[in-house]
Amino acid sequence: MPFRAPLTAHFHDIGPIVYGCMALGGDWGGSPITEADIAQAHAAVEAALSIGIQLFDHADIYRRGKAETVFGELLKRDAGLRARVRLQSKCGIRFADDANVGRYDLSADYIEHSVDGILRRLGVEHIDILLLHRPDPLMQPAEVARAFGRLKAAGKVGHLGVSNMHAGQMRWLQSALAEPLVANQLEISLAKLDAIDAGTTFNDPQAATRPGAMAWAGTLEYAQQHGVQLQAWGSLAQGRFNDPAASAAAKVVHEIAETHRTTANAVLLAWLLRHPAGIQPVIGSGNAERIRACGDAVKIQLSREEWYRLYVAARGQALP
Repeated sequence: MPFRAPLTAHFHDIGPIVYGCMALGGDWGGSPITEADIAQAHAAVEAALSIGIQLFDHADIYRRGKAETVFGELLKRDAGLRARVRLQSKCGIRFADDANVGRYDLSADYIEHSVDGILRRLGVEHIDILLLHRPDPLMQPAEVARAFGRLKAAGKVGHLGVSNMHAGQMRWLQSALAEPLVANQLEISLAKLDAIDAGTTFNDPQAATRPGAMAWAGTLEYAQQHGVQLQAWGSLAQGRFNDPAASAAAKVVHEIAETHRTTANAVLLAWLLRHPAGIQPVIGSGNAERIRACGDAVKIQLSREEWYRLYVAARGQALP
């Protein structure tokens, strides 16, 4: 059987892969949602369900709210869909406008206002998980805790998690919360290795050549120790490994895919799934065929040697 690290208690029954809904809802402008947008979203959601995905990841900013709106239309048209899915959304990013620059806002008022908008667009009374999208330098953990407490008591949100936070930020926020943070969504892939390199290059001169990695020191370990489910956005590396001739690392990805009689994308996901942190890849393709192809990832058993071969090839440098 393939190696599978256990999901945390809150996630054990929702499958190892998450569907990210950023590609749904048409363009990023002000144009209205069309029937074609709804049809594309329906095809993508059904493809995700067909490979066992249950958790659907949103954010209030995706397509400027239209990703949630189009998903809400699917829920409205199919009375049975809500029972088949778990809903997760994110808040805390505010776009620039005529009066203000783009900024982050994890104030209590804005969190609660954002959740009301999320529920309205999705057409539901409750979401399973709320993630804080980006660290706000002005965040006050006690204020976040009060907001979450009110949302939880009102039945609007089930659990709280974060996105793009390192171990120290999670620890600081958790100090004010009565309930555990359940998830942290980070960019992790064969093209974004910082969180893993933080451990392998520690106490070695290579750390000086990978300064971004050091910011994530202890993050994977904190998540495993405290039962925080790691989710990997950008898990398919923005198509960087699609062409075997594009790089030496892409060639290795395709060689291993051929060995396992699967696709390169499935290998990228299997590499994440093999990690003992039980990382949940988030796939964001809007193409139903590509979504279904990702289902092969859970069937692949990468050996330790294959995992390291992919890792070292993607690093472009031997390990210390």
